[in-house]
Amino acid sequence: MALAAVISLGQAAEMKTPGDRIFARYFENETKRLAKADLAEIRTLGDWNEKKNEYRRQLREMLGLDPLPERTPLQVKITGTVQHDEFEVRKLHYQSSPGLYVTGNLYVPKKLTAPAPAILYVCGHGRVQIDGVNYGNKTHYQHHGAWFARNGYVCLTIDTIQLGELEGIHHGTYRHRMWWWNSRGYTPAGVEAWNGIRAIDLLESLDFVDKNRIGVTGRSGGGAYSWWIATLDERIKAAAPVAGITDLKNHVVDGVVEGHCDCMFQVNTYRWDFAQVAALVAPRPLLILNTDRDGIFPIDGITRLHTKVARIYELHGKPQNLGLAITPGGHSDSQELRIPAFNWFNKHLKGDTGPITTLASKEFTPQQLKVYKTDPADERTTTIHDSFPRIASGEETADPAVLKVIRHKSFGAWPSGDTELNLRKAWEVVHDGVRFAAFDFDSQPHVRLRMYIAHKAGLAKPEAVHIEMPDEAGWNRYLNLGRPAFTEQWSEELKLAGIDASAPIPDKLRANLARQMKFVREHPEVYVTFMPRGTGLTRLTQNERHITQTRRRFMLLGQTLAGQQALDIRQCIAATRQLDLCSDAPLELWGYGHTASLVTVAALFEDGIHKINLRDYPANDKDQPDYLNISRFATPAQLLDLAKRRTQVKLLKKRGAK
Repeated sequence: MALAAVISLGQAAEMKTPGDRIFARYFENETKRLAKADLAEIRTLGDWNEKKNEYRRQLREMLGLDPLPERTPLQVKITGTVQHDEFEVRKLHYQSSPGLYVTGNLYVPKKLTAPAPAILYVCGHGRVQIDGVNYGNKTHYQHHGAWFARNGYVCLTIDTIQLGELEGIHHGTYRHRMWWWNSRGYTPAGVEAWNGIRAIDLLESLDFVDKNRIGVTGRSGGGAYSWWIATLDERIKAAAPVAGITDLKNHVVDGVVEGHCDCMFQVNTYRWDFAQVAALVAPRPLLILNTDRDGIFPIDGITRLHTKVARIYELHGKPQNLGLAITPGGHSDSQELRIPAFNWFNKHLKGDTGPITTLASKEFTPQQLKVYKTDPADERTTTIHDSFPRIASGEETADPAVLKVIRHKSFGAWPSGDTELNLRKAWEVVHDGVRFAAFDFDSQPHVRLRMYIAHKAGLAKPEAVHIEMPDEAGWNRYLNLGRPAFTEQWSEELKLAGIDASAPIPDKLRANLARQMKFVREHPEVYVTFMPRGTGLTRLTQNERHITQTRRRFMLLGQTLAGQQALDIRQCIAATRQLDLCSDAPLELWGYGHTASLVTVAALFEDGIHKINLRDYPANDKDQPDYLNISRFATPAQLLDLAKRRTQVKLLKKRGAK
């Protein structure tokens, strides 16, 4: 987890573009809608019992676990044992799927006379690296395993795919620009959940473990994984997640998403708030633990979530099975925070309500607990993000029926019907025989966008309407070409693009403008230029971290920025059709690179498009804009083929190509 400074959108002094303000209002509105809907359909225990299995299936899907991977042999290998007076630690690894290695330490009390209760401890982000060698976060959290073993529990502490001995990636979108994770519906949370489920399989295979008394806990990232494991696997009989969850308001509006890597979140296809995750533990014993000044798990979000989950426990008649423990402090692994968790497991797995008399302390060096001497040659752990999701192969032609699935799974945040666009003219200028006009419309509540129109002055009936979505370079060319004609009207656009409106206009630019004007005057067509949200007039502050964290917020709302930009193009088409001049003329769309993909997606869901013209259409899902889950169902080539069944498609040559 990146413990960076957490800020809400628009809070920092440099984040003051119109786009930043629009996005902040939009996120707040969307978050309120999802929070209001969270568990609202559950009014009775009957409602819950009717829906809980589907909720659990949806969560598996959002973690990339529907269907679950095959339960292949675990191939458990013990590489060594470390002795303590009261317990021993078995250093082991297993394969949750072939090549997906998990390293762990199994803490076993000595002198067991009967099968013991067991704890699966899942680790947070505690790097232990010495001289370039990774020892795994299991060594950072060893004091927890030691405490459980000294108190009669078998405890399996497992490494995560990031910060383990085999180090994979948790920061795909956070740090590495792997936006295709969204397209593939991939989250490392799903891998961590699967590794935990298989860890329970391992515990159940041990004859000294009581299979009916297994609990799960962990803090920070481990707190989050505790949630996934406890909600998906009912073999967990008691759970105590520590500092691993809060609500959407904290994440999206207050900005704490900026302090969390990708492993903390499901791909939110079904647009849940987090109380719906937590409620799936009910009615099993669940203790939610947090501190009162945790900057990345704020207490107000924890209490809002607890209130919602408490209602579900009350419906079960088991309010005593839900607990909330708040201790003083920030985001740290404090002794005060551990004691309530220890008490919880003693009570619910051992029937022991006595006082805690031993402290959790570290007993070994990291070197003593290391599993591998040599990393396995066939490991997939470090690159599991490339193969864990199940995606469309591209070997067959896509069935048009897939569009219904894509509409639901990739673009579920789009409005379900026509919306009020509130189309209004912003300004109009006639220059050199050409009419220029700008129109504003609402693509969604709080997302007001502008389209620019040019055509021959006095044109009564156009032969065609062209809507162009330029790339950034094309937008700057457009602004410069129009600068001599109406600089005053779009001063804000010029300012955002960093164009000096007062600078002399080069002769070449004037010549280009003259050619453009001549072209428009001689062709009885309408030319619309449009930039979707986050570009053009709604451009975000050009700070890479700010843009990254803005894009990550969309996924938490069950969207992506690119998906909503494709909606903006659809709404631009609808707004254009509302203009009398453009209501029934043949319509062509133009897109380039990123916008070529947006245009194609829009054409899949819009009727009456005569042709789409595309340059630099993306070749694969790592190059295309990220649309939630879309790679599970279709490749970019298959999307293009589907578009060809609905309209004409022209692939343009690259600029400068002969």
